Amino acid sequence: MSILAAIVFTLCSLCNCAKADTMNTEQKNTQLARQEKIVMIAAFTANGDLSRLKPALHEGLDSGLNVSEIREILIQLYAYTGFPRSLNGIQTFMDVVAERKNRGIHDPEGEMPAALPPGTDRDAYGEQVRMKLAGITTLPPKAGYQLFAPGIDTFLKEHLFADIFGRGVLDYTSREIATVSALAAMHGTGAQLQFHMQAAMNVGVTPEQMENILSVLKKRVGDKEAENAACIYRKVLEKRSLTK
Repeated sequence: MSILAAIVFTLCSLCNCAKADTMNTEQKNTQLARQEKIVMIAAFTANGDLSRLKPALHEGLDSGLNVSEIREILIQLYAYTGFPRSLNGIQTFMDVVAERKNRGIHDPEGEMPAALPPGTDRDAYGEQVRMKLAGITTLPPKAGYQLFAPGIDTFLKEHLFADIFGRGVLDYTSREIATVSALAAMHGTGAQLQFHMQAAMNVGVTPEQMENILSVLKKRVGDKEAENAACIYRKVLEKRSLTK
């Protein structure tokens, strides 16, 4: 009887392991699908290609992104692409949501953004977020633009990394995937793209996910953008290998 029980227990354990592996694979595929849509939404917002942004927004909602998440991507991108591109993306998204409602599709709204608690030291909060993205624990001396134009450094910390990143809705991983994709779709942003590729990996984007971002850029955005991003990614990998 004890032998039979052991066999049954073993079979049940194997079955549970198989179910767990299936669930993990499904979750992984769902996550990759959502990230692929973030790549396209961010890239087409950044380069102003509204004709391709509209179907990408539909795909994003169909993949499981909710209204609040996509709206947050478009809001954040103004810090990298400027108000005109961000507002054009938001207007396009408004049209998509209205169109889907008219077709009887009711997409989940998702959570509403939060605000930092009253009295928060936004400069300190933003500095901590930036350090997390940079993968450092010790604040280096100010240099470069921080000394030449201290105002922009304040805006980066207090507005981008505090007010915007502190809104919630999206985790840092999703925010950095959106940023990387937007910068990859623009010209002359190589230095910023390199920083944010590093930042994305510092907050949890895996090499597999980064390769997937590059693949989506190539298949859906453009060869030139993908090749440039791949070149910068190689530099990031080299730098990370040297610092290990």
